[in-house]
Amino acid sequence: MGDQKRARDEEFQSFVIGCWPGLLRTAFLLSGEQHAAEDLVQSTLEKVYVAWRRVSSADAPEAYVRRVLINTHARRHRRRLKEFLSPKDDSGLAHERPDPGDQMARADSRSALLKALAQLPPRQRQAVVLRYWEDLTETQTAQAMGCSVGAVKSNAAKGIAKLRAIPGLDEMVTTGGRK
Repeated sequence: MGDQKRARDEEFQSFVIGCWPGLLRTAFLLSGEQHAAEDLVQSTLEKVYVAWRRVSSADAPEAYVRRVLINTHARRHRRRLKEFLSPKDDSGLAHERPDPGDQMARADSRSALLKALAQLPPRQRQAVVLRYWEDLTETQTAQAMGCSVGAVKSNAAKGIAKLRAIPGLDEMVTTGGRK
């Protein structure tokens, strides 16, 4: 019994090491704060560890964990939705420690883009983050969000439209952040 538990723990540890950067990036883009993102990933992984047998036997364990992350985030902020949608202090956005290999980390428009992303309603933010940062298909995004493909298309389109409507942001994106 001890050897099985040890093997399962090692398998879980390997999984966490492999998916941590992606989960942290997604959590950061959803929450807008580095520390909140780390807490969100930690809480998600605690839930996943308890159900690791079921998760590890899933067809796509990382997609399963991403869904748990999104659900955990939604549950945390459901009660404080109004406060969450209009943050008074966005200084946490400047404290993210980007992955050195992350192309987005090197963009000049990163700060402006993250502030704009924080202004989106949660479902639109989720759709934009999963479709365009995580590069998931519409079907994968719908599965992760627990909604239809049509809802993903609608939320992503509305989110992108709101991002494009922000003065100055559209020019940075169309010029690739170059002036």
